[in-house]
Amino acid sequence: MYSLTTAYMQILTGLFDIVAVEAHSKVSDIVNISPIYDLALDPIYTRPLGLNANFIAGLEMNRYLHSSGATFQDCRRVVEKNRKNALSNELAVRSATFESKSDGADSISYPLTRNDVAPLADGAAVVVLAADDAARSLREDPVWVKGVGWASDSPTLETRDWDKATYAELASKQAYRQAKIHDPAREIQFAEVDDTYSYKELQHTEALGLTTQSSAHKMLDQGVFDLSGKLPVNPSGGSIGMGHTLEMSGLVRVVELVKQLRGNADKHQVHDVQTGVALAWRGVPTASGAVVVLGNR
Repeated sequence: MYSLTTAYMQILTGLFDIVAVEAHSKVSDIVNISPIYDLALDPIYTRPLGLNANFIAGLEMNRYLHSSGATFQDCRRVVEKNRKNALSNELAVRSATFESKSDGADSISYPLTRNDVAPLADGAAVVVLAADDAARSLREDPVWVKGVGWASDSPTLETRDWDKATYAELASKQAYRQAKIHDPAREIQFAEVDDTYSYKELQHTEALGLTTQSSAHKMLDQGVFDLSGKLPVNPSGGSIGMGHTLEMSGLVRVVELVKQLRGNADKHQVHDVQTGVALAWRGVPTASGAVVVLGNR
């Protein structure tokens, strides 16, 4: 999604009218992805400890559940919701791999289980951005970029806030300010957020201001985030349902926003939506993210 914001800024300079953004994943070519994740760890103090991304995610998940009051069952509910949504999404490749129950035998790093981790997938996505006049001449139903934002929290595990996604808070404030959104919980009608891990959907939803701190799991249990709920979150199925496409995942979230805002989402269409927000996260062990607000008016 960083590439999308860069293209957006290039158009704002007035030097470009149309810019194409492409992203792809060929993760099937990677024999073992864990060492690649490890390269993002601090090479002096952290990497020698032999930690890996899922171990760190397990630590963060445990901390988030403790501070927010959410439970393992709430995370399982995220997985169930997203994989159920993905069953209606023709672009989802892993929606059928759905386990509604877990006996703990699939534990990776307590409390993280295999069901909590989005499965890796190949894919490609292209988004075309255009200046106002060019967009109106090219399409009768353009989707407008209302606001963008990006931020990076502390690069070290030892100095960051493990209770919340600070990078998402900072990025969303920047995007909302540009989009003139003062109350996202009321003005945003649906969201596509990073769910590389199940608990991250809850944490990111709170960071975006779509719910108050430590209350995302309550709204989830009430059905607010369901496809037919008041504030659908990841109606596409997210990465848990569609498959995690690494660097491409952010652009996928944007494509899903565009489909919804044009009314082209078919069986997973959310009705009567005018404004949506997408959040991309760089992934463990980083603390970098980007937010885009789109609207059809």
